[in-house]
Amino acid sequence: MPVDWTPFVEFVKRHRKFMLTTHVRPDGDGLGSMLALAESLRDQGKQVTSVVASSLPQRYAFLDPNGTVARFLPPGEQWLPADAVIVLDTGTYNQLGDLADFLRRHKPEIAVIDHHLTQDHLGEWMFIDTEAEATGRLAYEAIQSLGGRISESAANALFVALAMDTGWFRHSNTTARTFELSAELVRCGARPDYLYDQLFEQNSLARMQLMGRVLDRLQLAIDNRVAYTEIRREDYEATGALPQDSEDLVNFTRSIAGVEVGLLFMEQPRGGIKISFRSREQVDVAKLAEQFGGGGHRRASGAILHEPLETVREKVLAAVEKALHA
Repeated sequence: MPVDWTPFVEFVKRHRKFMLTTHVRPDGDGLGSMLALAESLRDQGKQVTSVVASSLPQRYAFLDPNGTVARFLPPGEQWLPADAVIVLDTGTYNQLGDLADFLRRHKPEIAVIDHHLTQDHLGEWMFIDTEAEATGRLAYEAIQSLGGRISESAANALFVALAMDTGWFRHSNTTARTFELSAELVRCGARPDYLYDQLFEQNSLARMQLMGRVLDRLQLAIDNRVAYTEIRREDYEATGALPQDSEDLVNFTRSIAGVEVGLLFMEQPRGGIKISFRSREQVDVAKLAEQFGGGGHRRASGAILHEPLETVREKVLAAVEKALHA
């Protein structure tokens, strides 16, 4: 459903100092949207600080060569000069890490720009369009509503946002409008060939070795309609990989013929099991993830549970079986 950006324009006019953030372990959509909007706000004379409550994936470092995105560390009092916060690509507290407690404690005026179904209504201003293929589209619309320009760097950031959340234009959320926007971004200076090379052809050896472990552990279940695999805590030390190196690896589970639901279970270095859900047509994995305190999209969602890996695997597979037989 189209967003009315008039309240957003008024929100921006009311404030001078902004904090922009996105979910922990940001992907291309969250990071690209944040970088583009931050640049636009600075062009309008606003003071902008961009923070994320986790380390940034090395995969996306090329989008922020000057290191404008800082890591949020509690208690975070140094961020108090910001009188307004814009949260992009998530609307849930559990995706904000340590930043969630900071926001609850200080209660700044918050605007949320997002396209996910699952929302905590954490902001006074909610600019949500669940039909948008990426938050990058909404960031583009927000910039347009402010009368801002799309520079070459912003075009590249928004192209990454759009391309990564559509599986490089392969997923079913890709529409004619997706290609229209991507064409506009190319006209503004986005370079798809350069971006593809940076994102997909600059893997570290550590990520490739982690990928090998994920493939080696692939298993089928529930009449071969479910594929799952896992990353164990010791894998990070053994390969030298980081948790963010697991991005996209869940897609291997759904690439097997006949599989309806794919799952990746990841032991987190700081504790907890992150589950990534993927599906084809039959199962709404957003509803599945919500059963475990998570959420997302109908065909791509996630959740985190603080139980042993074996327990989490058993619970999730039981829920998936129930959903398949519903």
